[in-house]
Amino acid sequence: MADNILSDAARRSRMLEEVQREFSKFERKESEFRRKEREERAAELHLPLDGINVH
Repeated sequence: MADNILSDAARRSRMLEEVQREFSKFERKESEFRRKEREERAAELHLPLDGINVH
């Protein structure tokens, strides 16, 4: 029974690590998408991005 608990915990830990990796990938893609979108909108409106502090 203790072996089952340990293996379940190990599986859960591996699953959480994988979820965290996937979420990090998603966040990077989302950030890149937002940056490109912001640049496109600025170009359409002829706004300089250099003087604007965007977080």
